[in-house]
Amino acid sequence: MKLKTVSVHIVTYNSADDIAECLSAVLTQDYPVKKIVVVDNASTDGSAEKVRAFYQEHTAAAQSGAYENSISNPTLVLLENEHNTGFAPAHNQAIAGTTTDYVLVLNPDLTLAPDYISRLVAQMEADSRIGSATGKLLLKADHTLVDSTGLRMNKARRAFDRGAGEPADQWNESGEVLGVSGAAAMYSRRMIEDISVEGEFFDADFFAYKEDVDVAWRAELFGWKAYYDAEALGYHERGWKTSGRSGKAMFIKRISYINRYKMIYKNEPSRTLLLTLLNSLPYEIAAHGYSLLKEPKLLGAWKSFFAQRAALKRKRRYIQERVKPAGE
Repeated sequence: MKLKTVSVHIVTYNSADDIAECLSAVLTQDYPVKKIVVVDNASTDGSAEKVRAFYQEHTAAAQSGAYENSISNPTLVLLENEHNTGFAPAHNQAIAGTTTDYVLVLNPDLTLAPDYISRLVAQMEADSRIGSATGKLLLKADHTLVDSTGLRMNKARRAFDRGAGEPADQWNESGEVLGVSGAAAMYSRRMIEDISVEGEFFDADFFAYKEDVDVAWRAELFGWKAYYDAEALGYHERGWKTSGRSGKAMFIKRISYINRYKMIYKNEPSRTLLLTLLNSLPYEIAAHGYSLLKEPKLLGAWKSFFAQRAALKRKRRYIQERVKPAGE
């Protein structure tokens, strides 16, 4: 039987320290990768040069026959943007440039175990309703601790990485999850095409942060499943997570903050809206009280919400008209 095709998509932004290790791990997968697409978002640290150098070494090795016995010798493509378009638009750019059956969205600071792709493809091929899958992502600095085993969302519509910071041996059971972290997410082309809105898989208005949660929620509404395979391993640097809130620029805080409300506006069904508002009220009071006292500039993010409200309303209408009843 013909193998399903896979492409790997990586967006770099000042990722020079990590990208070579990330690419090397992709090349040593035990499942053939058809294409690797790297989209560089105007890095200033030489990321694009690192990718070009890696590609040149790969080409030379391939020509010399070094990959003769390798299961994978993918086409390598580097796209260089003149400015930082954001994580979501750049990944949409890569998706538009490939036609593979599966797409692995991969962070440049993440290194995969050799069987990561093969395990996820096998799980997704076993159930046609699985549209996304992830493995057990561990902290690169400490392999005994979890980075993510998928996504979860509480009643206030706050999303978290499952198991983050917890012992890895507590997460050995594979199974369905709400969705998968965009750090190392396998998506089926069928699902990408089914849930895209106005030609976009990731909502380009999100720029970055929570775009993977938005996709997970939309996919669930459309009747797709997400799967966690505890045997597929990846190792994530996740440096921005450990820098602390005070170390993040206001620009980043605003994006992360307002994207939650954009996500709720688009995806929350009318039948559950009141319950969600009631469940989230304590958090909203506490969070906005803190913002008013400590970070009043954060609330300036609402300007982008109202500037994009017409588009958000249009996207909401499209999504809600296609929500599938539970169980279908």
